[in-house]
Amino acid sequence: MTDTDSRGNLMPPDDTTLRILGTSDVAGIDITLSDVVSVVEQAYRTLADGKSDNPRKLTVKPEDGHSVAYAMLGRDGERGVVAVKTSYKYGLHEDRDKQHYYTTLTLYDDATGLPVAMLDCGRVGALRTPAVTALLARELAAPGARSALVIGTGTQGRLALPFLLTTLPDLERLMLFGTHPEGIRAVREQLHTHFPGRELEVVTDLREAAGEADVVLATAGPHTPASVDADWLRPAAVSVLVGYGIAPSTLHRADRVIATSAAQMRVTGTDMADADGRLRGADAEFPDVLAGRAAGRTDPEQRIFAYNSGLVVTDIALGHRFAQLALAQGLGTAVPLWK
Repeated sequence: MTDTDSRGNLMPPDDTTLRILGTSDVAGIDITLSDVVSVVEQAYRTLADGKSDNPRKLTVKPEDGHSVAYAMLGRDGERGVVAVKTSYKYGLHEDRDKQHYYTTLTLYDDATGLPVAMLDCGRVGALRTPAVTALLARELAAPGARSALVIGTGTQGRLALPFLLTTLPDLERLMLFGTHPEGIRAVREQLHTHFPGRELEVVTDLREAAGEADVVLATAGPHTPASVDADWLRPAAVSVLVGYGIAPSTLHRADRVIATSAAQMRVTGTDMADADGRLRGADAEFPDVLAGRAAGRTDPEQRIFAYNSGLVVTDIALGHRFAQLALAQGLGTAVPLWK
């Protein structure tokens, strides 16, 4: 008897060989944006159905703040996969090009009890986060939304618009606010790669652009000069916070607040606290919104604030999809770790 379910290739049922998928292996895997969105949405729905487990992550950080490390354990009940994700960043006080960042995902098949793969999780996170943002926009945007503004040109900003057009194909006006020329070029290149016929409008007046956007995505880094205030937003706008770029007032004066995880928002969203140090809570969690157990938008004129903090079940689902594709192509290196 052989195992072919989640490992993607024929192996003896007692083989504990671990397949290692490095950065170059993962980079070479072809996957469509719609496939990524579908996998991530499935992970949320399975979590909402109570079939998956997503415990709170553990954090370790020295007193001087020079590094931070996370450990996240979870289980995808739909795929029958248990996984551990680790993340370590060193040199937080340095410029980004001087920092060290490593993140891995180790997957185990919970039907056979055998390891599936260990992979570099960088690309998984780079795709998972904008996919979640696009799903938030799809579920929370006002009916007839036609314009979007992306703030930031880093990793998340560069894929924000392609994913957004995947879930909201009727968007007509695509705006970008960024301060780095190379980042702006990268955003434009990604847009044209996935949607060759679409044009990008680079804006310099952030207040004016925010007032004309139905969807505002804040994906910038912590040193961005951008800070969209609640007063700048048009009625019925939805603003999604991924990184930085919008002010705390957008949260506190929103008509409704949706979080991917209310607990994580309380831990990682403290920079959005008001002048008294208070952080407004979420009205609903996104997995429940997707599953129809909670309302997203309850009125077409509501201004909605959405908080996108990653859940490890989405990393597990997408990482497992990558492992399936990689194993089917014979990628990676087999390591007899437990022999």
